[in-house]
Amino acid sequence: MAASSTTGLEVLLENMPDPDVGRESLWIPFMKDKLHCDEKTLLIGHSTGAVAAMRYAENNKVFGIVLVAPCVTDGGDETERLSGYFSRPWEWEKIISNAELRIAFGSSDDPLLSWSEIEEVMDKLKTDSYKYTDRGHFSGDSTFKEIVDALTVALKK
Repeated sequence: MAASSTTGLEVLLENMPDPDVGRESLWIPFMKDKLHCDEKTLLIGHSTGAVAAMRYAENNKVFGIVLVAPCVTDGGDETERLSGYFSRPWEWEKIISNAELRIAFGSSDDPLLSWSEIEEVMDKLKTDSYKYTDRGHFSGDSTFKEIVDALTVALKK
């Protein structure tokens, strides 16, 4: 755990169980029981982590969700299908009701996700949306300063 000098927020970064598949049956209980995510928690998730944050917020109150490269289907990928997140419809209104702050980042040149899926998440969740054309799947940038900038703006509202 560390405090961010930029935002003043306490930051917790943990290795998730089952990192190769990211099964919902393991990640959601881990978020609830081990990380103790609650109404004061801001979840930040990338790709499958973004999907997990959305599913978590369907049934649990959180302060907010920051979604980087989110999607709504398994995209035909067997590993994503096995994760369990895509076996039922999304409950968009529940997510909105349970997460006051909603921010999403997506790039139209993402080689793994369709732009239409990223936009669907942004539209259905009425997120503060940050759209790029040159960031791919947002991999390899460990700093991603834009998240801090977006949070700074959102927290001032």
